[in-house]
Parts: sequence; C-alpha cells; structure tokens
Amino acid sequence: MLTATVPINGTLSTEPEFAGAGVASLIDTAPDAGLELPCRTNNPDLWFADAPAELEEAKRFCATCPVIAECLAGALARHEPWGVWGGEIFERGAVIARKRPRGRPRKDAAPVVPAAPAATAVRGANDQEAAA
Repeated sequence: MLTATVPINGTLSTEPEFAGAGVASLIDTAPDAGLELPCRTNNPDLWFADAPAELEEAKRFCATCPVIAECLAGALARHEPWGVWGGEIFERGAVIARKRPRGRPRKDAAPVVPAAPAATAVRGANDQEAAA
C-alpha cells in the first residue's frame, strides 16, 4: 500500500509515479521489515506542530531514523508545504533552520540573567562560613 499525497493541484494520487513514491513505499513497508520509524512510533502531531519546541523535538526524533535521507529527498521532490521531513523544518515549501514562535517579535532583546554564577557565589560563601 502506498501512502497517498495531495499535490498542489488538489488531486489525490496513489499511483507509483508520483514524486516520492519510493520513500512512501519504504515507509509503508518499514514495519514489515522491522524498521522503527520515529514518525510512526511517536505522536504524529509533533511533525506538524505550531510550537517551535515541538518541531525541534520532531527533528531530534528524525536524527535516529533509518530513512532520513530518503524522506528529505521525497519531501523536496513533492514540494511539501509544511512539517518536519527528513529532519528539516519546511514552511511554505522551503526548508528553514528554525521556526519563530507565533506573535510579534520583541522590540528589544530580552535581558540575559546569569543565574548559575550568582548561585555558585552564594554557595561558595556559605561553604566558607561553614568551614570557619
């Protein structure tokens, strides 16, 4: 059984000649071959999420996938409009490095608060007092 795809013209195709038929066939036969595909064993909503953190999680799952190269090649050939394919994020048909969260970006950069050094200094002072 081939995984169907909906091309831009809106017609549903299950014919083997559509772009990415090789990867679709491979994904459909993967369970029979004993392959554990992350997109089939984890929450599929991660691969099409709006939240950047969820998309990054999907990319981490893809890193261990045995068909990552074929998946990316198929997505590029099909001009996938969105989602995580082959460990890359697609948005509006283009591969992007990371997705920006929803909403308007901040005017000014958020202040960076160094929490770790302050905690270390307090802990060091407490250790010195205890030793004295």
